[in-house]
Amino acid sequence: MTIKRVALVFGAGGTLGAAWMIGGLAAVQERIGRPLSEVDTMVGTSAGSIVAAALRHGFTVEDLVAHQLGESHPAVPGTAEFERDSGRLPPPPRMRLGSARMLATAALAPHSVHPRAIMSAVLPQGRAEHAALRRYVQALVHEDPARWPARHRTWIVGVDYESGRRVVFGRDGSPAAPLPDAVVASCSIPGWHRPAVIGDRRYVDGGVRSSTSVDVLHREVHDEIYVLAPMASHRTDRPRHPAARAERLVRQVFTAQLDREVRKVTRAGARVIVLTPGPADLEAMGANLMDGRRRDTVLRTAQASVPAALRAAA
Repeated sequence: MTIKRVALVFGAGGTLGAAWMIGGLAAVQERIGRPLSEVDTMVGTSAGSIVAAALRHGFTVEDLVAHQLGESHPAVPGTAEFERDSGRLPPPPRMRLGSARMLATAALAPHSVHPRAIMSAVLPQGRAEHAALRRYVQALVHEDPARWPARHRTWIVGVDYESGRRVVFGRDGSPAAPLPDAVVASCSIPGWHRPAVIGDRRYVDGGVRSSTSVDVLHREVHDEIYVLAPMASHRTDRPRHPAARAERLVRQVFTAQLDREVRKVTRAGARVIVLTPGPADLEAMGANLMDGRRRDTVLRTAQASVPAALRAAA
């Protein structure tokens, strides 16, 4: 029997995006037919980088669900510590440009920097730290921060805050980085968190460039690629609250980019199964993806909605 070559792509989405993805993992694992830790390739962006790192370093789907629901784990910080680090709203930023160097690069070569990366460079420098996240990933790698998963490819996506270019940590030819540093970089939201420093470069959230970066797989050979994209939606709701309505408009932008990237990968021959929040998930999420008070509701909603979406995609 031939074993399918499978990739998992975990997208950006903040606190609630992580909860939604984790709520759907059991259904994805059942569909694939083997432990998620054993898939050939994982790509993680921002919140998705945390999920990928945890799965590759010993957390089972059940462990992740329990952690999200507040059960203590002897080795890693709890969800309350994560929320104290970042909060539901960013702390007041520093009153200086996020990346003057990137703006200079864009001025000299306008087409060399992605428009969203330019927008991130204009934001003031963030102040929030990722202390709990760093301790979490360091615990996963058992105090050996240089250790990346050895058997299977694990790619963590960030953005170089000096050049605006996407960086795929863990891929051949990319800058070397300890896994905790790569995950912290991938989760460092411009204007909210301090940029992560690796070597002599600063890095920020991979979602600045793409909410999933599924297109980094277009030259790789896979039979199936499962994409969990918390910041996109192919079926939306119609909220009344102005903030939620604005959030849904932003989702349309992310969804359009995701669809373009998926078409690029599909042309390479892989079957791509895209999972995005539906109306019930969006109602559970509200307008602020960093609002940890909604975590349990979002996770439990995904436990019903993701299996239904997979059945529809069969």
